[in-house]
Amino acid sequence: MARDNPVQRRSQTASTDDSHLPNLVTIVGRGVPSNFEIAVDGEIEMLTDDPVAEATVVSENVAEGAIDVGVQRFRFSGDMANVHLVDWNGVPAPESASTPNVHVDYNVSGR
Repeated sequence: MARDNPVQRRSQTASTDDSHLPNLVTIVGRGVPSNFEIAVDGEIEMLTDDPVAEATVVSENVAEGAIDVGVQRFRFSGDMANVHLVDWNGVPAPESASTPNVHVDYNVSGR
């Protein structure tokens, strides 16, 4: 589980080389408390100044957390391995229309 590993983060304003994490996944809340878990076959980092405030835990290749409104972004290497979304009742996507939207962009730099 991701909670066994330290939080990894990178500031959204940091001007670092994104070539080692060229891909981007965006989680968009839909106004209903929901949980997510995303796994990649490479490395993953959250784009925020304070992942603890976002209630998100990130390990080397898994990120899990909760979202109701707003956006959470992660840069990653490799391919998306798994996405698991459930609404506040535990109903998974796509059966629940309330789970967050997930957007995956490959080979994106400078976002």
